[in-house]
Amino acid sequence: MEDLILASGSPRRRQLLTLAGFGIADIRPPNIPECRSPKESPLAYARRLSREKSNAVDARSAWILAADTIVHRGDELFEKPTDDHNAAKMLKALSGEWHKVTTAWCLRWSGPGSSNCGRKVIHGHRTSRVRFRPLTKVEILRYIATGEGRDKAGGYAVQGDGASLIDRVVGSTTNVVGLPLDAVIPALLSVGLGREQK
Repeated sequence: MEDLILASGSPRRRQLLTLAGFGIADIRPPNIPECRSPKESPLAYARRLSREKSNAVDARSAWILAADTIVHRGDELFEKPTDDHNAAKMLKALSGEWHKVTTAWCLRWSGPGSSNCGRKVIHGHRTSRVRFRPLTKVEILRYIATGEGRDKAGGYAVQGDGASLIDRVVGSTTNVVGLPLDAVIPALLSVGLGREQK
């Protein structure tokens, strides 16, 4: 049985895969610069980062899964907040408005020879639409004080206390969490990474 290596330090992605029944042989967060190029669209940026993260991890005879999640509205990106003031600014901008969450993912074979099914790279992306409730300043400050959104794009987590900020999600909720299982699970199964894996 071939191994699956998760090229991400995100505990949320690890939890999603584990709950879906997939074993993870190793966690190897890549250390690459995450800087958007001039005129690069949000989708192109996320897709490029997912590929670069996957390529930054080397392994022998293993599948490497990398992903990148971005929060965006039009051409504007809402990255991980740099501090609480930045987080408050983001949440205020998103308050009462629609925005998009895109996760690009890349599953790459690393090792000699051809992989199962003869495929060495499978990639894709999902975009979900999210609308925040109109938020008061007190609500924003109270949420920031939880610390939950400090390491998350857009400054919030849909699966935690941040759910109280959200009015509606259209599309995959696991995509908003950080990994669109509706797309990733079939890809994992197609290369022989089954749920019986340990």
